[in-house]
Amino acid sequence: MNIFIFKSEANRELRAFSDDQGGHKLPKQFRPWHAVGVIKPDGAPPNNLSRDVIEKSIAASGFQLYKMKADK
Repeated sequence: MNIFIFKSEANRELRAFSDDQGGHKLPKQFRPWHAVGVIKPDGAPPNNLSRDVIEKSIAASGFQLYKMKADK
């Protein structure tokens, strides 16, 4: 599966993974969402995140959220 990566404009540290290229499954309260990348089926997620955990979350709820560390 391709996993699409999104960035929330409402919360600059918030990112999301989804199997939905348009981001329609992502939480509305953090819109607008902007696509920032894609992870191909043989690719590894950024920041050493577990692809297995991401895929299970996507199967259960349509997305997986994560936060970037704030810049100091």
